This record gives sequence, C-alpha cells and structure tokens, in this order.
Amino acid sequence: MTRPLPSVREAGAGAGVVCLHSNASSSGQWRALMDRLAPRFRVFAPDSYGAGKSPEWPLDREIRLRDEVDLIEPVLAAAGTPLTLVGHSYGAAIALRTALDDPGRVRAMALYEPTLFALLEAEAPPPNAADGIREAVAAAGLALDRGDRDAAAGTFIDYWMGTGAWQQMPAQRQAQIAASAVNIRRWKHALFTEPTPLSAFRELDIPVLYLMGRETTAAARGVARLLCAALPRVEVLEFERLGHMGPVTHPEVVNEAIARFLEQR
Repeated sequence: MTRPLPSVREAGAGAGVVCLHSNASSSGQWRALMDRLAPRFRVFAPDSYGAGKSPEWPLDREIRLRDEVDLIEPVLAAAGTPLTLVGHSYGAAIALRTALDDPGRVRAMALYEPTLFALLEAEAPPPNAADGIREAVAAAGLALDRGDRDAAAGTFIDYWMGTGAWQQMPAQRQAQIAASAVNIRRWKHALFTEPTPLSAFRELDIPVLYLMGRETTAAARGVARLLCAALPRVEVLEFERLGHMGPVTHPEVVNEAIARFLEQR
C-alpha cells in the first residue's frame, strides 16, 4: 500500500514547529498562531486522518495514535531536529506519542489538554473521570447508527463546550463538524486504548507547557492531574473562564501564551 501523505499548512522560516489540531477540527485552527510565529519559526500544521484535506484512514483495523504519528512523519522530517510540538486535545495526545517515540527530536512541547483517556482507565476502571466522554461517544454512536450526523456532532460538541454550544454554532461550521462526526468512535478507540503507561511519561525529559481551561471537563482535568504529576519538566498554565476548546474559542489568549513559551526556548 502506498503510504498516505497528510495535507499540511506551512509558514515562516527558522526553527521547526509542528502544530497538531483537535478532533472535529483541522489545521485551520492554527492559522492565527502560524501568523504569530512565522517571523521567527518555520511552522507546519498538518491535518490528521479524515480532517481538512488529508486522506481518510485507509484500513479496516482500528486506528492508533502511532498511526497518526506515522501519517505526519514527512512533516516532522521537514521541520528538522530538534523541533517543537504544539498540540490541542487529540493533537496534544499525538504530540506526546511523537515525543515518546523519539525524544531526541523534540526541543519542547506546548500542549492544551491532551486527551489520553487510557491513563484514567489504567488508574481505575469505570466509573472514573472519563465517564462523561465515554457516555457522550456512546450517545453520538447511536445517532450515527440512525444516520443522524448532526445529532452525533451536537452531542460531541455540547460535551466539550457546554449544553447549547452546538445550536449557537454557525451553520457552515456545523456542517464541517457533522461531516467529521463519523470518526467519533475511531477517535475514542485511539485515546482509550493507547497502551503507553503513565510511567513512560516520567522519563520524558523535555520542557512542557501544559495549558488548560478552568472550565474544562472532568475527563480533561483527570488526565491533567496524572500527566502534570508525571512529566518531569512541566509548567502548568490555567486560564480563567476557558474550557477545553480554549484554542478555538479564545485563540488570541492561548496563542500568546504558546508564543511566549516558544520564544523562551
């Protein structure tokens, strides 16, 4: 099988930075950050499988985070060594998997709420902090089985952004997210079955800026509790009045924090 290639945005010149987007989003979420960083950095923002202009996942077997890393390997190579990783949600989980696979290629990471729910499952079986997202995915899956992508997307978005967020979203954005909703179960599998133990993160000797919103979900906060205690060189920055989707809802605030961190490295 020919190796698929990701769609990627690129801007600027300098040390390499790779920005990885959240679920139900695309590389476009990083446009403003790319503009902010381009004077000093060469910035890449690839689309993950099934997002933006990247190909769909081509195999019948369930996807893993390592498969997402393999997809963006040409982008990582182009960014050079050492590079900096920026990630949000699912993208932040991919960033962590990337760093674990080859720590020597990574200078630093800025991560907004990685969604490595497998860490919560490993700590304690359900009921646990991941119950909310597990239930949201189950409800979204039932909607997909009925052929109702809008209902699936609405369930997913309202979990992450609060009840009513889907109804307040512009119709064009709703259509984009509903099209990606077919991947909800796939995302869940990758995040809930990632085999990396928490102990592996204790060996990740890389500067990490761990960003989170004070209004985030119990699942995201539970993952933060575990990772922030394990990562040896972590700086935590919590934003007032922001939730899990802070990089999308308040990009100017989050992007400035990321830029300051990168410029200090």
